[in-house]
Amino acid sequence: MKVLKFGGTSVGSAQSIRNVKEIISAQPGSKIVVLSAMSGVTNELVNLVEYFRLGSESSKNEVLERLFKKHSDLIDELFSNSEAKKETLGHIEQMFGELREVLSGNFSPELEPVVLTYGESFLTYIFSKYLEAEEQNNTLLDAKEFMHVQSLENPNIETVSALLKETLEREIRSEIYITQGFVRIDRFRNINTLKRGGSDYSATIIAAACGAKEVQIWTDIDGFHNNDPRHVENTKALSYLTFEEAAELAYFGAKILHPQTVQPVKERNIPIYLKNTFTPQAAGTKISSEVKSTGLKAISAKDGITAIKIKSNRMLMAHGFLRKIFDVFDKHQTAIDMITTSEIAISLTIDDIKNLDLILNELEAYGEITVEKEHSIICIVGESVIEDKKIYRIFELLNDIPVRMISYGGSKNNISLLVDTKNKVQILKSLNDKLFSGNIPADS
Repeated sequence: MKVLKFGGTSVGSAQSIRNVKEIISAQPGSKIVVLSAMSGVTNELVNLVEYFRLGSESSKNEVLERLFKKHSDLIDELFSNSEAKKETLGHIEQMFGELREVLSGNFSPELEPVVLTYGESFLTYIFSKYLEAEEQNNTLLDAKEFMHVQSLENPNIETVSALLKETLEREIRSEIYITQGFVRIDRFRNINTLKRGGSDYSATIIAAACGAKEVQIWTDIDGFHNNDPRHVENTKALSYLTFEEAAELAYFGAKILHPQTVQPVKERNIPIYLKNTFTPQAAGTKISSEVKSTGLKAISAKDGITAIKIKSNRMLMAHGFLRKIFDVFDKHQTAIDMITTSEIAISLTIDDIKNLDLILNELEAYGEITVEKEHSIICIVGESVIEDKKIYRIFELLNDIPVRMISYGGSKNNISLLVDTKNKVQILKSLNDKLFSGNIPADS
């Protein structure tokens, strides 16, 4: 069994969906195909939820009309068989009727994920019927029957595995199973999500649950690059990454992969292949336990970082002081990314500021507080990167650009710099010149 995941841009048009069909057809054996919503649909559904919350009927209807047109236009272009086209459109109309019914009552937070997950439901149904019309047998699975994920951080793979096995046993056997990414059933047995970009995570949870041979994540870029191609010219795709390298890059901003994707398959040693839907012949990136080379591999950047400094002449070195600081963040369920200490101060960073005011109110009891927003973490990654002979060159940045914090030695595979976001692109380019001036090894 293989698990193939296709993101929003990979299923964003009729031609893209035809490409996906060809990719799936070219691979023998059993496959579970995990699909995102069409590109742009989840953003529209987010807007729809907001209009629902505000009680804006006209805006709500405008969004629904745009969404229906987007999917009906797709059906019209995709299907050549008029009977199959009529049947598919009729079912999509029924699904939109169900969505309107959800939106006709009073808003409650529990209804938000119900609305947001309709995009995947629309697309998986259309894709399944399209394959059927093209005489390619397949079975459509409802992810809500088996994606019972109580904890986002620690999904119970055994539970998903048992439920997936039951689902497959009662469905018609097929070489192609199609299901929705992003959706889950939470610990309250409510429909919920794996958060934005979570279809990658869906794919690896499912792969771990069914003991898949491999996971393929198809997107619109040729795998992980050694720097951010949106800001830096002449970046190179990496052929290989270890699970640890990929996890660091994803967590610290590399948009190609959801930050938690690696976790479910790492322990089971199931490789992940990152591939480009639009150039399927490109090698892409293989993520596995194999260490093909050590040293510097790639750079990524994570925006939206807030730095907090706690200065205290009295308490910093006192027994239990750091624990009290960490307890404040734990109480407000806010993760810390970076941390540095000196004799009289502690500096740390967070990327979630929804409880910032509450956190600051409690921290004021421990010292003088300084807050700096609009920062970015630049992450330099590679197996044993701190032993790379070129790595000293990152400190040359201090001659030209202010660096707020440096985390060095916490991990052998990651060195992190905190900088003002306005300097981010300049730093990415400068690091590219300093660190990648030579050739990247072919097996990196």
